[in-house]
Amino acid sequence: MRAQPVYPAMSLIYLLDLSAVAVCAITATLEAHRRELDMFGVAVIAVIAGIGGGTVRDILLGRLPVYWVHDPIYVVVGIAAAICTFYLGRKLSLPKNFFLLPDAIGLALFTVIGTSIAMSLQVHWFIAALMGVITGVFGGVIRDILCNEVPLIFRTDIYATASLIGALLFIALDSLGMAHNAAMIIAMIVTVLIRLAAIRWHIHLPRLRAHE
Repeated sequence: MRAQPVYPAMSLIYLLDLSAVAVCAITATLEAHRRELDMFGVAVIAVIAGIGGGTVRDILLGRLPVYWVHDPIYVVVGIAAAICTFYLGRKLSLPKNFFLLPDAIGLALFTVIGTSIAMSLQVHWFIAALMGVITGVFGGVIRDILCNEVPLIFRTDIYATASLIGALLFIALDSLGMAHNAAMIIAMIVTVLIRLAAIRWHIHLPRLRAHE
C-alpha cells in the first residue's frame, strides 16, 4: 500500500506532528549535549529520534514509503530544532533533567498522532493504541541507545503507561462522538499530566526485585 499524506498541510494534526518532531529533536539534542558530541552527531541523533517512532509505525502499518519521504519538511524541522538547541545549550546552563519536560510533551504529541493515523486506516482499536505507544516511545528508545544510555522507558517512572492511557483515552473520546481535534488535545494534556505526576512523585509500576 503506497502511503499518501493523511492530513492536509497547515491542519492542526499536521502542525502537531511537526511540533512533535521538533520537541523530540530538542530532547535528543539536550541528551546528546551531555555526551559532548559535535554538531553533526547531535543533528543525526536528533533527526533519527524525531522521525524514528513514526517510521516504525508506518512500516508496521504498511504505509510505504514512510511519511517523511513524502514530506521532507519533517527532516528539515528536526535539523533546525537540533541546531538551535545545540547553540542554546552552549550558552545556557540547563538543569541535568531539564529534558524531561519537553520529553513528556513529545511523548504526548507523538502518542495522539500515531493513534490518529492508525485510526484513519480503520485498524482495530487495540492496534491503534499500540501504534500510538510505538510512535510515542520509540524515538526516545533510539535516542538513548545512540547516546549509550539504558532507554528511558526501562529506567524511569511511568512512561509507556502514560502513553497507553493517553492513546486509549483518545480512542474512547473519539468513539463517543467528541470532535477529533478536541479529543486529541484532551488526550495530550492527560498524557503530559500523568507523565509529569510520575516524575514529581516517582510513580512507577511494580518492579521485579532480585532476591538476596
